[in-house]
Amino acid sequence: MRTQGPVVRRAETADPITLDEWLLANRGDTEWAHADPWRVLRIQAEFVEGFGTLADLGPAISVFGSARTSRKHRYYAEAVAIGGLLAQAGFATITGGGPGIMEAANKGAFQAGGASVGLGIELPFEQGINKYVSLGINFRYFFARKVMFLKYSQGFIVMPGGFGTFDEFFEAATLVQTRKVRSFPIVLYGSEYWSGMLDWLRGTMLDSGYIGAGDLDLFQLVDDPAEAVRLVTRPVVQPSPDDGYQMS
Repeated sequence: MRTQGPVVRRAETADPITLDEWLLANRGDTEWAHADPWRVLRIQAEFVEGFGTLADLGPAISVFGSARTSRKHRYYAEAVAIGGLLAQAGFATITGGGPGIMEAANKGAFQAGGASVGLGIELPFEQGINKYVSLGINFRYFFARKVMFLKYSQGFIVMPGGFGTFDEFFEAATLVQTRKVRSFPIVLYGSEYWSGMLDWLRGTMLDSGYIGAGDLDLFQLVDDPAEAVRLVTRPVVQPSPDDGYQMS
């Protein structure tokens, strides 16, 4: 029997060298750098970096939306307005740090003198952090990045976007629905974009019994930047402990 820290190895599973010897050996094989135990350390480092960087951020709102939105589109201008209004209300703006809607919200916050945060993600097609981010972090792992959005935001404004935007929206809605996070406001921005999805939620998911009627109250639909900011920055009424959650 051989012990390696908390691990006990017997018979044929015993490693012939100690972990100290393995660590200090000058080995030509670099495959170890990509092994799962080392990935765990990289993941840990991302959480440590994120928590350490954002701990003193103060109240913040995350703004989600497409990286593909043109600077000439009205949604871009409205996202700039949202970022500016959030800054005026004393809230930092957090985005994914990329172009499109993310750039626009960061631009509004930056130009209004507010905190403009970008949580970037390493992708095969490099985007980079936009120039209006005053505090940026690049992540390797989507799940570590998502934790930062949820931990340091008091609410979400979800503007039109693609799969990534839908992923972020439904992740937040699920965590609020299941009480994994304290209830906080989620605003969908742009009725012409989101109405079809909401009709499907009501006409298919709700009618089939896969969600409850109250689940549709987890978010609100708006078309005005000032109204979106008002809804996400107003005090949130916490649910009663007696309000049970039923898995549908």
